[in-house]
Amino acid sequence: MRPTIEVDRLTKKFGSFTAVDGISFVIKSGTIFGFLGANGVGKSTTIRMLCGLLRPTSGRARVAGLDVAKEADRIKKVIGYMSQRFSLYLDLTVEENLEFFGRVYGLKGEKMSTSLARLKKLTALEGLENTLATELPTGWRQRLALSCALLHEPEIIFLDEPTGGVDPLARRKFWDLIYEQADRGRTVFVTTHYLDEAEYCHELRIIHAGRIIAAGSPQEIKMKYFPENLLELTCSQPLQAYEWLKQQPEIKQASLFGLRLHLLLEPGAMAGIKKKLAQSVPGQFELRPIVPSLEDVFIRRLEEEAGESGK
Repeated sequence: MRPTIEVDRLTKKFGSFTAVDGISFVIKSGTIFGFLGANGVGKSTTIRMLCGLLRPTSGRARVAGLDVAKEADRIKKVIGYMSQRFSLYLDLTVEENLEFFGRVYGLKGEKMSTSLARLKKLTALEGLENTLATELPTGWRQRLALSCALLHEPEIIFLDEPTGGVDPLARRKFWDLIYEQADRGRTVFVTTHYLDEAEYCHELRIIHAGRIIAAGSPQEIKMKYFPENLLELTCSQPLQAYEWLKQQPEIKQASLFGLRLHLLLEPGAMAGIKKKLAQSVPGQFELRPIVPSLEDVFIRRLEEEAGESGK
């Protein structure tokens, strides 16, 4: 598959603040590419640069073969962009929103009618044409925003935090629509702070403080950044156990996950730490190996980054 997005050391600064710090990646057509990170780490700034809405401070990027710094107007015609706030006109109906965005993309006549019918069927908006956008539940408003972004059949779709504030069922149905677009050969670039959503992506980048700190498919990331065996500890007083475990030299990492703890041990330390737990942690406990999750990787990489920055 040919690359549809190529990014090389892309950087964006606002005064003395670096929002995006020299990131690089390549995305092939038909790929669902995810940017995972907390709010304010550079996800939206990256998308806005790739959509031609922000000029990079340095570095290079090409979208559909077009230079983001020199051909921004041409890029806007070949992409679909859905922002965090959905960019809808709330005082217009579903039909009026679709027609407005269709005209923006240069659609008219039979082509407009065909596109409207296709998107309303795809996103199950049929029957809601005369409903004001402001009266739609958030999940349906999300579908309308996606329809508006897809009217002109773009090669690449940018979705910036598309499921924020949407209930889990609506989020899952929305991802079904995303998969359908990828199956049609379209590239989908999606930002999210939901770890479960990141698992749906073909390729993933974890971003923190404007820099990419983990890269690969979700499975590759787990294997690359968690080569050791991971253990899960269940006990009656997890918080007390957590504070105690952090002081033990055999423990490379201890993280709380609700009422359980995830532990990384030094090689060969399993028997010794079990004995110590029996002597020092009150009540019954269970220590067993588990497969790492993206949450484990995310927390580990953030802790490593904090440790490096503190040196």
